[in-house]
Amino acid sequence: MQPSRFITLSAAFIAGWMSLAAGSAGAQDSGPAIVITPGEGRAFHAAVQLFADGGFPAQPQRAQGLRDEIEAGMEFSGVLLPLSHDAFLGSERTQSLVTESRREDCADWTQGGADALVEGVIGGSDTELVVDYQVWDTARCRSLARGQLKRVHSDRVRLAKLLADEVVAAFTGLPGVAGTEIAFVSDRGGEREIFVMDADGGRQRRATRGNSIKSFPDWTPDGGAVLYTSYGDRAIPRLYLTSRGAYRPGPILTGILPKQPKYRGVFDPEGGTLAVVSSLGGSTAIYRVDRDGGNLRRLTQGGSINISPSWSPDGKWIVFVSDRSGSPQLYVMGADGEDLRRLTYNGSYNTGPDWSPDGRWIVYETRIHGQFDLWLIDPSGEINLPIVSHPRSDEAASWSPDSRKVVFSSTRRGRSDLYTVDLNGKNLRRLTRMQGENLQPAWGPFAR
Repeated sequence: MQPSRFITLSAAFIAGWMSLAAGSAGAQDSGPAIVITPGEGRAFHAAVQLFADGGFPAQPQRAQGLRDEIEAGMEFSGVLLPLSHDAFLGSERTQSLVTESRREDCADWTQGGADALVEGVIGGSDTELVVDYQVWDTARCRSLARGQLKRVHSDRVRLAKLLADEVVAAFTGLPGVAGTEIAFVSDRGGEREIFVMDADGGRQRRATRGNSIKSFPDWTPDGGAVLYTSYGDRAIPRLYLTSRGAYRPGPILTGILPKQPKYRGVFDPEGGTLAVVSSLGGSTAIYRVDRDGGNLRRLTQGGSINISPSWSPDGKWIVFVSDRSGSPQLYVMGADGEDLRRLTYNGSYNTGPDWSPDGRWIVYETRIHGQFDLWLIDPSGEINLPIVSHPRSDEAASWSPDSRKVVFSSTRRGRSDLYTVDLNGKNLRRLTRMQGENLQPAWGPFAR
């Protein structure tokens, strides 16, 4: 591939864009402790103290386990890294400090390399674990956040991940993603079903059951349900919801396009509208429709194939794939189908776009020498560059809600497994292992 408009950018430049997104997103009136600038290579660190443990029943190793789990959550998010305990110069205190507004040892923690300090108290009953915590900015010696989290004792790891995300939010203005979840398709049980797991690969569990093929999971914006496609109705694909909350599970949009297959549905950022892929008379088109089935409108015209819609974070634009030029390429159109323009001109086969939550990038897959690699393009089409390259295929990328990572499916070890990687191509992590084919990941919203 010799793209005429390709711009080669260093990993440091990419990291700068990623860091700028984090800094600008966190620039609230209260002010995050840090604003990361483009190209800055410094890693920020948080010292996590052993929490005072007054919980019931007594568990001698609970405080240590909780600290390890909080630090693992911070490590996964990759924004505010845990400080080595050997570097602690401040005192390892275990009494409650969550009500104090000042402290005297900030200089010691700063000298030891801590940009932030996390401390707290474990409490609760025989059925519930309660953790009160406080986050300090050591450089300015001020409290950034106080809070309380509650979970049943068996859900301690989940609590720790959520706490780690709160620490990142207090320090940068944008939460971490350790507590988020990923939906995906797997055939590990025979049929292709929808599964859900923690973002680091933990707690993998089945979300659908049946004898039909499932595909293309997509989260509701509030994380309360997963939309997916099922071929259970006489092999005609239909859209369904699987829910764990207020949503009613089962088929949706049954009153529209009644005799046409619905290959895929994608919620807009507000959750009230969907982009739906369907076909009629041999052409595949993208439609827009309200969640209740009203205001159906066809957005793409003509006899070409139009698939894979992804909304911009403001809901005003849709990027999609069309072969109207003779090969699959990325196009952008307004949410009303107007103002159509071609986005990719490099490569003969580009597909699978996903618009980043911060609006800065679109990740997609491009075919090179018979395999697929993941690339980034900005919405203007001026900057185009690879994230990762590998002799085996990397496909179907989906953004983390903080726009700092993507999850994708790869055949680099033979079968398709899921991996996460940072926007700058670093910190590759394998999430699934030896469990059938794992495909089409969809990263859910921030944990709530």
